Amino acid sequence: MDCKSAQTLLDGYLDGELDPVRNLEIENHLHRCARCSQSYNDREAIRAGLKTGSFYFKAPADLRNRIQRSVRRTAKAEASPDWLSWSWPGVAVPITVAALVILIVVPFFLRPSSEEFLTQEVVSSHIRSLMANHLADVPSSDQHTVKPWFNGKLDFSPPVKDLANQGFLLVGGRLDYLDSRPVAALVYQRDKHVINVFIWPSDRTGETGAAPVARQGYNLFHWTGSGMTFWVASDLEQSQLEQFVAMLKGQMPAT
Repeated sequence: MDCKSAQTLLDGYLDGELDPVRNLEIENHLHRCARCSQSYNDREAIRAGLKTGSFYFKAPADLRNRIQRSVRRTAKAEASPDWLSWSWPGVAVPITVAALVILIVVPFFLRPSSEEFLTQEVVSSHIRSLMANHLADVPSSDQHTVKPWFNGKLDFSPPVKDLANQGFLLVGGRLDYLDSRPVAALVYQRDKHVINVFIWPSDRTGETGAAPVARQGYNLFHWTGSGMTFWVASDLEQSQLEQFVAMLKGQMPAT
């Protein structure tokens, strides 16, 4: 089995929808192919994240109360003044319509945005790098070793900065998978705090400011510039991480 066939069948393999022969073929391929194995791990991490409940939003109590009041008013308006002529279908129709609104329309407005989904992906990738003993494919503090390592592995060249003199040691780099594509992950360290910098080409023109985000106890910054998208994730204190981001963006002196 080649990589193209494996990538096509990975979702079915994860869902247990393939026959035993196909399952065995994919398992053998995953043992031999590091890239497909990483893609499988990424899919598994996303599935696990979706099951945590962080993407589910409970309707506000005020919204529920408004819907209930609307149903009662509609039922009252539809009911006949003569209680003898009261009929269940006259009330059932508006109740059914209200239920459809709750089940279809409300979840549509409350579901997470694409940026929120990407934020969770970044957090999951950061956590996975700390847990799976896969922090760096190319462990090195030399930017001239890390940057060329990505040649031929990605369709772009990520910028790599040496910030050791500012207290942020380059640890290495690795391949990761975010926003439905392979990305570069640069790893820095401040004291005992690991910093992941995820980089991939941006489809936006111009630059955006570094927006801070906090999720699951981690601080994140993301911005676009020089044709690239940048996401930084760490448990480092926010002000220090903001200083690191400023150096990456060239707003503070670096080596």
